[in-house]
Amino acid sequence: MSVAGLKKQFYKASQMVSEKVGGAEGTKLDEDFKDLERKVDVTSKAVVEVISKTSEYLQPNPASRAKLSMLNTMSKIRGQVKNPGYPQAEGLLGECMAKYGRELGEDTNFGGALVDAGETMKRLAEVKDSLDIDVKQNFIDPLQGLCDKDLREIQHHLKKLEGRRLDYDYKKKRQGKIPDEEVRQALEKFHESKEVAETSMYNLLETDIEQVSQLSSLVESQLQYHRQAVQVLDELSDKLRDRMNEAQSRPRREYTPKPKPIFDFGDSDQSNGGYTTSVAPPPSRNSVAPSFHFARLSFRKPRLSPEQPSCKALYDFEPENEGELGFREGDIITLTNQIDENWYEGMLHGQSGFFPLNYVEVIVPLPH
Repeated sequence: MSVAGLKKQFYKASQMVSEKVGGAEGTKLDEDFKDLERKVDVTSKAVVEVISKTSEYLQPNPASRAKLSMLNTMSKIRGQVKNPGYPQAEGLLGECMAKYGRELGEDTNFGGALVDAGETMKRLAEVKDSLDIDVKQNFIDPLQGLCDKDLREIQHHLKKLEGRRLDYDYKKKRQGKIPDEEVRQALEKFHESKEVAETSMYNLLETDIEQVSQLSSLVESQLQYHRQAVQVLDELSDKLRDRMNEAQSRPRREYTPKPKPIFDFGDSDQSNGGYTTSVAPPPSRNSVAPSFHFARLSFRKPRLSPEQPSCKALYDFEPENEGELGFREGDIITLTNQIDENWYEGMLHGQSGFFPLNYVEVIVPLPH
């Protein structure tokens, strides 16, 4: 930087300190200029905020926006032409519906309807992608260009104007110490910068029809999106209505239960060989032991007659109290007595004891 440049920077800094700290007054700009400056400032803030909010409107999920921005940056670094797209909520819902519709089976009413709805949601996601592209090209990009070019240029002119004003005010207050020619040149440069800044602001505000046109493009893109969305959803509504009418007019099939298989349980002392009839958890056991003395338990061997009272264990039963009979799911237990409404007495593998009634299924009931 030249000596003259260093002196000018010193003059501006000294004048700024005098105004900020010492309360010195600088050259005042006219009201028309201030009004232009205010409107341009509002325009600048509006454009920046609208661009941000439009992006949020098109892509509401902040986490997805951040991830997409990172992926786009990585794609540019790697030289990839095609960038990943924003995951539209409609597309994610469509994938979910189509997946479970196919798993359920398209031959079922609900499965087929899920597939239809899923494909429609994916079409809506494509329509939303088109909206993103249109709004970016016809609304966001032009506004971003306004920020990057016109508004930035105006800010440059205003900053230059402020610097020349400070330079002029410093020299004007030191007339006599600073040659008049320098003061005159400083004043000319100040007026020159003021005129350039004023002209650029005036031109921007007078051509704001361009911003109105861009806003109109945004609305047109939205209208086009909603028209297409209505058309796609109307088609889905007709399909679902046809499905309902077809299902209601179709005669209902009666359920015919399959015959129950017959199993030979074999020796009463043996398990049924691993046939499992239940996966449900065992019922809660009655914590109240039957009201009888252990001495009453019978140790008689069970009869081997086919009509001998017996039951099949539905769950594993682990003895917790003296006198209880333990068994495994599937065991066949010989019934010898019913203690009360909750407990049986029986024999298994030569052991006798009592057990909860709701842990077994009676095969041959006890005689009354």
